[in-house]
Amino acid sequence: MKQPFLEVEAGEKMEEEEILESSVMLRDQTSNLRTMAWEAYKRKPISHWILLVLSSAAMLIAFPASSLLSRVYYANGGTSKWIISWVSVAGWPLTALILLPTYFFCKTSPTPLNLKLTASYIMLGFLSSADNLMYAYAYAYLPASTASLLASSSLIFSALFGYVIVKNKVNASMINAIVIITAAMTIIALDLDSDRYGNITDRQYIMGFIWDILGSALHGLIFALSELVFVKLLGRRSFHVVLEQQVMVSLFAFMFTTIGVIANKDFQGMKSEANTFEGGAASYYQVLIWGAITFQFGVLGGTAVLFLASTVLAGVLNAIRVPLTSIAAVILLHDPMSGFKILSMIITFWGFASYIYGSSSVSEVSSI
Repeated sequence: MKQPFLEVEAGEKMEEEEILESSVMLRDQTSNLRTMAWEAYKRKPISHWILLVLSSAAMLIAFPASSLLSRVYYANGGTSKWIISWVSVAGWPLTALILLPTYFFCKTSPTPLNLKLTASYIMLGFLSSADNLMYAYAYAYLPASTASLLASSSLIFSALFGYVIVKNKVNASMINAIVIITAAMTIIALDLDSDRYGNITDRQYIMGFIWDILGSALHGLIFALSELVFVKLLGRRSFHVVLEQQVMVSLFAFMFTTIGVIANKDFQGMKSEANTFEGGAASYYQVLIWGAITFQFGVLGGTAVLFLASTVLAGVLNAIRVPLTSIAAVILLHDPMSGFKILSMIITFWGFASYIYGSSSVSEVSSI
């Protein structure tokens, strides 16, 4: 009778030792992370961290605000897809105003334009204008929370186009993320009836779904082509060079979109649209102006995070922004939130986490 008792006692002691070892390892890892974070903090001036916090806040506040304002425009009587896509690039002078002082204070000179670089900016501008138009159709027919979740599929296309065009490395965690986010999109597709607005037909909802996925695919292609421009044509990635590309691409996108608005005679229709807008003309123009400002601040915040920190942190913030937009849409716009959508949000967040882990692993291997 004593031997089984001794075996049980020995087993309990082994379990206690394993738990103790695990807690010690966890404590050591936490201590190491604190040490690394403190050392990283000391290596940079306080101005760096203040700018990084402000840039991160811009991503987490401006992008969701821009998405919600697009939906507010359509919910309160707006109908033009071209106007919303035009608003997305109409704030490009804000980026130019931030770029110009860098030439004086940082003592840098503008990057010389040649035929290839100019052609690249024109092509990216055209693709960006088409991308904004696709997203405008998505927000016209879908709740902001649903459109935001579907737009997270751009991560899938960024990884695929990055692998094909730029030869970026892809590992198992990143492939796992692609599968997970695809599953999340499928769940939303199965939930056709629970989150559709009453005035939106089945055909419009399906078209909004398709345009959102197509816009995300094009966004992923633009991201990969932008990276290719840095690698092949610019050969460097400094803050002012990133801003230059953003200004030039936004400028050409603004020109293409303005041509579309004029051809569609939407500028002439703005006055009548403002008069019938719920809340009046003042509310109408405030929605458009703030939409332009918030979108540009979001872009600037993302650009600064990429430069000041890494693509991994930008990915983390992008992951956080998706549920933030969905939750804000439910609270502020009373978007329908079904169990399927909540499940899709959780799975999407899981997919982002897997992709971020895979990206950080690739970065660590590349730096060795």
